[in-house]
Amino acid sequence: MNTNARIYVAGHRGLVGSALIRKLHDSGFSNIVTRTSAELDLRTQVQVEAFFAAEKPEYVFLAAAKVGGIGANNTYRAEFIYDNIAISANVIHASYRHGVKKLLNLGSSCIYPRLAPQPLSESSLLSGSLEPTNEPYAIAKISAIKLCRYFNEQYGTNFISAMPTNLYGRDDNFNLETSHVLPALIRRIHEAKVAGHPTVTLWGDGSPLREFLHVDDLADALFFLMQHVDAADMQREGLADCFVNVGSGADLSIKELAELIARTVGYPGTFGWDRSKPNGTPRKLMDVSRMNALGWNPRITLEQGIAATYVWFLENIAT
Repeated sequence: MNTNARIYVAGHRGLVGSALIRKLHDSGFSNIVTRTSAELDLRTQVQVEAFFAAEKPEYVFLAAAKVGGIGANNTYRAEFIYDNIAISANVIHASYRHGVKKLLNLGSSCIYPRLAPQPLSESSLLSGSLEPTNEPYAIAKISAIKLCRYFNEQYGTNFISAMPTNLYGRDDNFNLETSHVLPALIRRIHEAKVAGHPTVTLWGDGSPLREFLHVDDLADALFFLMQHVDAADMQREGLADCFVNVGSGADLSIKELAELIARTVGYPGTFGWDRSKPNGTPRKLMDVSRMNALGWNPRITLEQGIAATYVWFLENIAT
């Protein structure tokens, strides 16, 4: 991409999309096309086709999705599979029809089987059963990966995908009904501190292991991939499905995460565990050796990232 390239960021108001916008602006790119969901319903093919015909983007970051934690995934199962399949199918198909030079599709670590060998390698895709609590979302994301692959094979497009680990950072969703674990813990522990509650009760038993990546690191990785790595490069590296993992390469238990957030927030209380609630996948650590070999590594530590996210939460959510 040159700095004058016309770039469409789908999902620009979300956690990843807003970080991408910041990265592009900081890197001197200004010809960026965006639409809110009220202006453009990506689930509706006729609207997506009309948008691509009118705007003619050269590059596309597909970061739009319906997302949420275990509770949301379990409650809105039909919406999670339908909305995400429709969004990806419409954007990928329109990108082909209207000559987009390159598309980067965002997936998720939940595409991997529940009991896949750790760390999760790209080769583990479709090698076993998915985690039941997020199966609808995972199936939609796997469909998007395969769409990109088969459009490349049939039509010679340059569509690639990136599978990020669990993300967090500014502009995250802190709604306790729909948020992921890290922002939910920040909010619950902060509110317990403010209210003077001596104990916070959390889901499960605290044992699941999770990996986290600051969203600004992900935006840097996606920019790197868009600039330097094509579908043909991935195929030569043995990545037939043209996707690569993006993560920190390190994990910790939910219990350890809660304790780290408590130290950051300054919460002196203790934690209880509701074992009637699901733990989810026992462990999700990404094998990021392929991404590292391509020349990219994260820069923000978990301690630094949580501290910065808590400051943003205090300034934008807590008040």
